[in-house]
Amino acid sequence: MIRGEKGTAKSTAVRALAGLMPDLKVINLPVSATEDRVVGALDIEHAIKTGEKKFEPGLLAAAHGHILYIDEINLLDDHIVDVLLDAAAMGINTVEREGISYSHPSRFLLVGTMNPEEGDLRPQLLDRFALSVDIGGEKDVRERALVIRRRMDFERDPASFSAHYEAEQERVLNQILQARERLDQIDVTDDMLELAAKIGIALEVEGHRSDITLIKTALTLAAWRGQDSISHEHMQEAAYLVLPHRMRRQPFEESGGIEQRLHALLRSTAMVQA
Repeated sequence: MIRGEKGTAKSTAVRALAGLMPDLKVINLPVSATEDRVVGALDIEHAIKTGEKKFEPGLLAAAHGHILYIDEINLLDDHIVDVLLDAAAMGINTVEREGISYSHPSRFLLVGTMNPEEGDLRPQLLDRFALSVDIGGEKDVRERALVIRRRMDFERDPASFSAHYEAEQERVLNQILQARERLDQIDVTDDMLELAAKIGIALEVEGHRSDITLIKTALTLAAWRGQDSISHEHMQEAAYLVLPHRMRRQPFEESGGIEQRLHALLRSTAMVQA
């Protein structure tokens, strides 16, 4: 989940994933999409005439094994949210019409972007996002000017712009592939498992999904950096990605209060240097 004000390149960041991982497609689900467009449609007339099922695949079928991207996900209709929750939980999309049903595998990486000023997301769907990041407009003058420069360079000649960063993209792709191979070799100690449990209990996060995701994220960070065990630093970095969107906002809590509570807890566990 990427949250931030409008015009901060949230959608650009998601679409760039396809360029980074050539075998990964980004399937866009518009907020105005109908249920049939999302889950697919059954041709009832064909079934009655021939006795055979005829299924027109939807976006969930196209997204199987890829990224399902929803811009302005907080504006999605409730019945589409219900469909996504079912598919995400079961890994299967089932369409039922007039007593006829059809199912197909539906496993995808769900990526959503939203502007918090335009409304919240249902807690059930929010919990399905393993990680979340908040982004904002650049405040440093030089860095902001660099953003303008790069955007103008891209608009002037998109092919040359992409070619300029091709070597860097190749380097990142190789690092991802090496990290993927290293994952199964990394040790997860009982101390780290107990630390994940303590954090979840202290922050009163519902369920155990956050505990498991915290460990998996720390494991991924260790693999990304070529290390063979999870450290407190990996757990600390993972916590800021996994927990803020799962924590309950307390009554009268001001903006930034959740991050402050998380930081205080991590300090109390000696994970952050005072």
